[in-house]
Amino acid sequence: MALYMGLDVGGTTVKGIICDETGKEIVLDNIQVVSGEGLAGCIEALAEKLVRAAGTVFSKIDGIGVCCPGIIDAQNGVCVYSGNLQLKNYPLKSLLEEKLQRPVAICNDANAAALGEAKFGAGKKYSDSILVTLGTGVGGGIIIGGKLFEGNKCAGAEIGHMVIERGGKFCTCGRRGCFEAYCSARALENATREAMEDDTGSAMWKTYTHDSVCGKTAFEYMDVDRTAKKVVDNYIGYLACGLLNLAALFRPQAIMIGGGVSAQGSRLTAPLQKLVNKELFGGTDYAPVEVVCAKLGSKAGAYGAAALVM
Repeated sequence: MALYMGLDVGGTTVKGIICDETGKEIVLDNIQVVSGEGLAGCIEALAEKLVRAAGTVFSKIDGIGVCCPGIIDAQNGVCVYSGNLQLKNYPLKSLLEEKLQRPVAICNDANAAALGEAKFGAGKKYSDSILVTLGTGVGGGIIIGGKLFEGNKCAGAEIGHMVIERGGKFCTCGRRGCFEAYCSARALENATREAMEDDTGSAMWKTYTHDSVCGKTAFEYMDVDRTAKKVVDNYIGYLACGLLNLAALFRPQAIMIGGGVSAQGSRLTAPLQKLVNKELFGGTDYAPVEVVCAKLGSKAGAYGAAALVM
């Protein structure tokens, strides 16, 4: 049985998995991340921990995939820049291959999550899919013909930084009107907070304060509070705009929604699907685009990293 290791480097932890080619989980674990030049040693420590827990040895691991945030030169195995990890031009692939004596592949974390969902999660039955993650930011990845699309060298799918409202809200990237500025969980929280402040009689004040507002607040009250319903409707409208742009460019069979906001399930996907069907270029008769929730949750990146070397 072939075994593969996937390692997902996050802001606080490195998650790791050993699985077989079907995605069967052999062992799953994590350790606290070490940023900066010590990252390779941190990953090595988790890899050793996983191998011991699986009762195997490194020579039995067919390949090791690693994903991390930031700009990644996947071709050369270099983390070009990751502010979260305090890395610049960090030769992660060569360092790990020297430490672990196994072939290593690296990629951006959002791209890995898209590959994980495509191979083992919500996208298994599709050859062409897009993952859109709705978290602190908006990220994602594109799968074409069952393979990850990474663009030219350092390019990934910076889905969150396409503009959906020219001259709109400021984005962290420095532009205005980005998808992320309207559809991240943070953007949803801000919109909810602003709406509550404008409507001091909103039912949302019964449970939430200015500081406790979160991404689910408006969804919880949308059926009983007009202000909450307006927040949700506006959010879904902007989200549909972004998905339709992606559909017009790539015409995938499915767009998978991941990240914290996806916990709303059909309360999110059903109205999204309705709007996508209504405005999809050419209609839905010949080439529909399904809107579905991602399935792997926090494991998607590790599974995708393992899939890099399958």
